[in-house]
Amino acid sequence: MSPMIRCAHCGRVFEGNPRVKNQRYCDEKDCQRARKREWQKNKLATDADYKANQRDCQIEWHKRNPDFYKEYRLKHSLYRKRNSLLQRCRNTKARAIATMDALELDPVSKPQIFYLLPLVATMDVSAQKVLLFSMRYREQGLIAKEDSIASRLDTC
Repeated sequence: MSPMIRCAHCGRVFEGNPRVKNQRYCDEKDCQRARKREWQKNKLATDADYKANQRDCQIEWHKRNPDFYKEYRLKHSLYRKRNSLLQRCRNTKARAIATMDALELDPVSKPQIFYLLPLVATMDVSAQKVLLFSMRYREQGLIAKEDSIASRLDTC
């Protein structure tokens, strides 16, 4: 009789394989990806040779594909627009951290549109960690013209 195990990723109870010692993940595709991500994270943290090999492979890939990111940005305008908004968010955060003075906001002379964006470089993406920034009138067209962009920004 195989033991019943709760998956470390999805929480689903499944019948473990008796040949796999310390099994923690079920056979779902997303759970196996999570298992591999955890393995790679631990391997990069503990094995200097593996980390160096990964870095060398990445450098070689960039040499073989020098225009990949340029072409990707040209083909994916939605990515470009979203990244531009998120970069503005990161820049605002960096300026606020780098100064000793209190953050001075521009006075709001007329109603404006505001977007709530989660902080990108954190492991803990909770609802309280948001940064507000305003868009100038001419930039609102980036969002207003395409409903799909606005809906994707709401979910990021």
